[in-house]
Amino acid sequence: MPNAPDERPACRLALTEDGPLLLDGPVEVTLDDGTTARSDRFVVAVCLCRRSRTYPWCDTSHRRRSRS
Repeated sequence: MPNAPDERPACRLALTEDGPLLLDGPVEVTLDDGTTARSDRFVVAVCLCRRSRTYPWCDTSHRRRSRS
């Protein structure tokens, strides 16, 4: 049966308010230009604001601006 309580989900993600998308790793992300970025970390923070210098991975650049 799909989504049985004893089965581990194929992918777990967490949306954070004003922050990155947190994913259980390892993950592979295909970017707009067709290149692939891979992270073997057990939790991966994917940038949603596109301010990160290490895009697609979050480097907490979203914290530098205050919301009005």
